Amino acid sequence: MELRLYDTLTREKRPFVPLDANNVRMYVCGPTVYDFAHIGNARPVIVFDVLFRLLRHIYGEAHVKYVRNITDVDDKINDRAARDFPGLPLNEAIRKVTEQTGQQFHADVDALGALRPSVEPRATEHIVEMREIIERLVKGGFAYVAEDHVLFSPQAMNAANAGLPRYGALSNRSLDEMVAGARVDVAPYKKGNTDFVLWKPSKPGEPSWPSPAGIAAQGRPGWHVECSAMAWKHLGEYFDIHGGGIDLVFPHHENEVAQTCCAFHRERMANYWMHNGFLQVESEKMSKSVGNFITIHELLKDWPGEVLRLNMLKTHYRSPIDWTMKSLEESARTLDDWYRVAADVAPGKPAASVVEPLLDDLNTSLAIAALHSLRNSDASALAGSLRLLGFFSESAAQWESRKQQATGVDAGEIDRLIAERAAARARKDFKESDRIRDELVAKGVVLKDGKDADGKPVTTWELA
Repeated sequence: MELRLYDTLTREKRPFVPLDANNVRMYVCGPTVYDFAHIGNARPVIVFDVLFRLLRHIYGEAHVKYVRNITDVDDKINDRAARDFPGLPLNEAIRKVTEQTGQQFHADVDALGALRPSVEPRATEHIVEMREIIERLVKGGFAYVAEDHVLFSPQAMNAANAGLPRYGALSNRSLDEMVAGARVDVAPYKKGNTDFVLWKPSKPGEPSWPSPAGIAAQGRPGWHVECSAMAWKHLGEYFDIHGGGIDLVFPHHENEVAQTCCAFHRERMANYWMHNGFLQVESEKMSKSVGNFITIHELLKDWPGEVLRLNMLKTHYRSPIDWTMKSLEESARTLDDWYRVAADVAPGKPAASVVEPLLDDLNTSLAIAALHSLRNSDASALAGSLRLLGFFSESAAQWESRKQQATGVDAGEIDRLIAERAAARARKDFKESDRIRDELVAKGVVLKDGKDADGKPVTTWELA
């Protein structure tokens, strides 16, 4: 069965045919490192990690290159730096913020079971490439200089035609639709309402670099050109897959297409555009004002990362997802069961019943249904399939121990109480036996009474 992926540009599911099967290339927009990443940010991390794993499974680990950038120059970073380190020069404070939040991001996504990308470029390390793209766009008549800014003109792009895509094709909007009701920057030096910034002058104290296009003032890049430059540097002018959240289709990805295609006279930037759907929390849009804004870091205090990962993958990546406590509890129980059944089993090949749904545009919900079927029929295939999906990072004993530590449970204390309860039952002191059971229940411990092979009473336990 062939891999088929939904392409946002063509709005159809197409067979995936790599430009070079020995060098499959994927770019995904990464974090702006100014604060803890929220659970919505985790969705593209997990979704495209599964795709990365699947591509490596198909083409071989050595033949897949995954680039996910880090944006380390941004107004939000500047604001955070000024707030947290008021006594330091702004550039030094910015470096502290980006280093700290970058480490936080890596710790969080590592806990989610995500593989590190092949390359993680930082925007500030690619100013030369940004300047080169901007110079090409100005020379080609697609961009212009105005009051120490360089701006891109979508009108000039659409007027040029010449084998270029239409600006607005990715988001399926006309220029008029983009202006009507859109939040556009109003500035007297702009020739058109939809023109967007490629380069702008830096304010005193802000990060700055020599400007392109003959501008004397020091400046810094606009957001959109950063990704065009990093993708070009590490994947080339034209590559296989570009991914990100659905919120990035316009204006970010639309502008990336425009910059790259006009700079290099290409009809396409990426052969497939993939976007994951929105995430809401308990049926409401996530918002700090509502009080349901949740970071990955906060969730990891209460749940193992693999629980968050499974919870995310239960919904198809293009569909909206409702993040609920009930669903998290179900995911935790499922993983507890899978760890008991298969974590310590020698993994076999991933089952075809799991791989085939993944080949159909990453249908993880069907793949997980297949995992449930394997649970009772083939523990080895279950183990191999779960490892393909990024689970089973530890043994069953390690999993149980870490869960106990996370919930503050003392396994030795529980075993002692169970032994005391068994003694009470043996002497028919059922009042004491019930008291101990209630104490354990209050600790979140579920007891299971049964008999061993010799018919003697035995009690096992697990966390609720």
